[in-house]
Amino acid sequence: MKALLKQLTHSTAGFSSLALRLPVGIIFMAHGAQKLFGWFGGYGLEDTGQWMASIGIEPGILMAFLAGSAEFFGGLFILLGLLTRPSAVVLAFTMIVAIVSVHLSNGLFMSNNGYEFGLALLAASVSLAFSGSGRVALDKVLMTKLS
Repeated sequence: MKALLKQLTHSTAGFSSLALRLPVGIIFMAHGAQKLFGWFGGYGLEDTGQWMASIGIEPGILMAFLAGSAEFFGGLFILLGLLTRPSAVVLAFTMIVAIVSVHLSNGLFMSNNGYEFGLALLAASVSLAFSGSGRVALDKVLMTKLS
């Protein structure tokens, strides 16, 4: 278990991961808060669940909870640099589902509700999954404690 945690938290990335983690973590947290709590003009869990069910993502409330939790807590972990790699993988999967189920048929551009923004967040998540959290992160503290 200790070896697995070391592998998940190890990163040779410098400060570049921090520059990516901060805005990406904030963006994911905000979108998750919209789904879960109705903050920032969001619809909250029940209404988001009803919308998801209406487009065929069932059961709607459970899927809204899973997507909102992945975004909110995954975003928080990315922001803090805590278990960055597994959080980024979960967020990448979430973005793939969003792109395929909601945005792909609308084309690339955001002005048409396309997949442009989801693709950018997918790319950032994949980048963090490969690079890890970098120098300034709770993963670094966790790795030091495990050594």
